[in-house]
Formats: sequence, structure tokens, C-alpha cells
Amino acid sequence: MNQLPAKFGQYLLTFISILSLNFFLVHLMPGDPLVHLLGEENYLYLHTQRPQALEALKAKYGLNSPLYKQYLRYLATTLRGDLGWSYHYGQPVLRVILFRLKWTLVLLVPSILIAGLLGGVLGALAGWKRGQKIESLFTSGFLFLYAVPSYCLGLLSLMIFAFYADLFPLGGMGEQSFPGSIGLLDTLRHMCLPLAVLILHNTAYNYIIMRNAVREVLQEDYVLTAISKGLKERQVLFGHVFKSALPPLITVVALDLGFIAGGALLVEIVFSWQGIGTLIYDALLSRDYPLLSGSFFVLTACVILANALADLFYAIVDPRVRDGVAIV
Repeated sequence: MNQLPAKFGQYLLTFISILSLNFFLVHLMPGDPLVHLLGEENYLYLHTQRPQALEALKAKYGLNSPLYKQYLRYLATTLRGDLGWSYHYGQPVLRVILFRLKWTLVLLVPSILIAGLLGGVLGALAGWKRGQKIESLFTSGFLFLYAVPSYCLGLLSLMIFAFYADLFPLGGMGEQSFPGSIGLLDTLRHMCLPLAVLILHNTAYNYIIMRNAVREVLQEDYVLTAISKGLKERQVLFGHVFKSALPPLITVVALDLGFIAGGALLVEIVFSWQGIGTLIYDALLSRDYPLLSGSFFVLTACVILANALADLFYAIVDPRVRDGVAIV
């Protein structure tokens, strides 16, 4: 626990650094956001015929200040929870992000939890049964699933199950307001394919991580001692080996929770799922600086929070971490 203050300082420094990087990456992109806000013809008209009105718009959105002033204003407003106003949606950025984040979490949280459970158990069994045909078969299959990009899996599933078999919708989210059981069932039907794709892709990676971790733990002397005492394989695997091999899987699951738009971004686009991944994509196309910065701010906070939770779980699972013997 004596490492907590140092880690808090590291998290704070990382947070400020990434926040600054997000600002400059967004604001140094080519293109004027007012072009996307007004349209090319209207922008050209104001630029040539009414330059005063164009300057007034720039002042309204804070685009006429030097970059360092915009940066200081961005830090001040962001740290007090004001993420600004979206040019594209005409709403507060935080309201737009929270609405879209809800739908990303509806899709992502079940996939991460299910994939963590499946990948952990199957990977542990594969690591224990190394060299057997069933282990080789599962490993080859999961390596293939992990090697194929998630959006390719999404396109294939759309082609097979939605286009040819006509079992699921081609995209969308159904009734988003959940007015009754019909709307809820319709939305669940729309999320079946993207949820299945994310579960398969995440399970494949979790399986590989857990399989390798179990193989390393099996080389420890205490495992041989447990086996020599006559304990059953299930007791040795899930009572000793699994717990020691758990920290790498915890890291992967925690980072999956942190990168809420990472693997899901392209999947959301493929299935027209209106989450934060498609929100970032739309904001990028429209050069909506406040919305992009606000989205990256939320992602940064989620990643840092996920790492902090991983450290906490490490301390619970491994007493050496809690006592300061092991370094996380």
C-alpha cells in the first residue's frame, strides 16, 4: 500500500499529458471546423462578403485566440467538468457523450465480462492440457479469430446471418427508448451480431493470454508439490495455478474496459450501432473540436481508472503486491 501515493502521482501526470496530447492532436488537424459547420458555400460567402460575421463566429466558438490560449482555456474548463459545446450537434458535449456512452456500455460490458470468463477458463484448461489434440484445435481456432480484425468478423457475420440467412437485421439499434417489451426485444435482436463478434474476438485474446500464463505457472515448484500430495487436477488447476496466472488476464480485461471505443469503434460503424465509437468517427469527419476533445477526455479517464482498478485487483489476488514485494 505504500506505493499508492507514487502511483497516484503517476496517474495524475499521465492524465495531464494525455489530455494535452488530445488537445494538440485535434487542433493541429488540417481543415477549418467552420467549413463543416456552415458548409463550403456559406463559408465562402461569409469569407468574401461578410468577413466580420465570420470573425464573430470564430470568436463565439473560441477559434480566434492563439493556440496556447485555447489550450489553457481547454484545460481550465475540462478540469472543472465543462467539456464545451458541440458544433455539429448543437448540444453540450457532455450530454452527447453520456447518451452515446450508454449505448457503447450496453454493448461492450457484457462482451468483456463474457469474454473474460470464457477466455480465462478455456485458456486455463488449454494451458493445463498442453500438447493434446483438443488443445491444439482450440488454440488454432482462437488464433485465427484473433488474427482476423473485428470489423472483418462483423462484415462476415452480416453477410452470412443478416444478408443471406436473414436471421438478424443488417444494422441499426431498433427502438432506442425502450418504450416496452417490443422495443427491448427489437434492440436485443439488433445487438446480437455485434455482441457475438466482440465476444469472439475478445475471448480469443483472453484465451491466448491465459493459456501462456498457465504454462509459465506450471513450471513452478509448488505446482509439482501440490500434484505429489495427491490433489485432483481440478483442485491444482483452479485452486493454485489459476489464481497465480490471473494477473495478466486482469490487466487485459481492465484495459478492455478502459478502451471502450478501441475494439468497438469499427464494429459499431459496421453495424451502425450509435455508440461513442461512431460518435468519434462523426466528430472527426465534421472537425467538431470540442466533441473530439471531450470524447478523448472520457476515454483517458476510463483507461486510467481501469489501470487503477487493475492495481487494486492485483493487490487482492497477489499478497506480494499488497505488501510491496512485487511491482505492478
